[in-house]
Amino acid sequence: MSALDDLAFFQQLARAGSLTGTARELGISLSAVSKRLKQLEARLGVELAARTTRRLTLTAEGERYLSRGALILDELGELENSLNDTHKHGLSGRLRVNATFGFGRQHIAPLLSTFCAMHPAVEGWLELTNFPLNLSDHGFDVGIRIGEPPDSRLIARPILPNRRVLCAAPRYIARMAPLNAPGDLVRQACLVIRENDTDFPLWRFERCNDPGCVQSVKVSGRLASNDGEVITRLALDGHGIMMRSWWDVNEHLASGALVPLLPEWQGVRADFYAVFEQRRHVPTRLRAFIDHVQRDITGRVPPLPDITCLD
Repeated sequence: MSALDDLAFFQQLARAGSLTGTARELGISLSAVSKRLKQLEARLGVELAARTTRRLTLTAEGERYLSRGALILDELGELENSLNDTHKHGLSGRLRVNATFGFGRQHIAPLLSTFCAMHPAVEGWLELTNFPLNLSDHGFDVGIRIGEPPDSRLIARPILPNRRVLCAAPRYIARMAPLNAPGDLVRQACLVIRENDTDFPLWRFERCNDPGCVQSVKVSGRLASNDGEVITRLALDGHGIMMRSWWDVNEHLASGALVPLLPEWQGVRADFYAVFEQRRHVPTRLRAFIDHVQRDITGRVPPLPDITCLD
């Protein structure tokens, strides 16, 4: 086996997350997978992973071999595609995308569909998760996420300006207690998304025309869910106030089914970015997919209003 074969094997092993899963994917015996990993470690002179049949945990050396190896394999694949005559007729290769459930299901999935229809030789894979996953650990080419990444090794391309909007249905507004400032939300029925064990979700606001003036409010309510679509449904039914992203509620605001609240305050920015690892040669299919998302997302989500706050 060549060094490149070993790299490809270890990439598949890390993605599968276990010896058993790798054996299943490769169609070989568990003992054969274990033997090959031992041979690879013997050749390199380091332990790459602590393992049982059910779980694989990479060592620091394994993490380095995985991340640097992915870049080498991608660059090799890009080189071969550029030399291959079939590359002249279109993009090819595997494209692995990670996005959150709501935005991924509603917008990234249709955009991946149209992209793969335009480029039949591209193998698309979209994995939706509650929270963004580490790209190198899980073998993703690009992640669609809110906010620029703190990791300087990642490149972030903006794809959609977005802001969180405080809103409620007219039927709730007709009977609610006075709401003049963010602090008044503690006396309101707030519809909260519980994504962890915190008792009080924190909603943050900026004063219009004065972004430096920020207020944070711990809100609560008798209705909650871990799913944003459920929260939106509860708000439309008049159960309370919610804080949701512009991309998710703009149609309801335009129809009047939901009404923005606190005109002197606005939710903080929550812009979307396409995030990918820094490398010497970014695969053409990855650059093309991000360009496709940047270009066509504007036809799916109206731009944020030009005014500072939503009226």
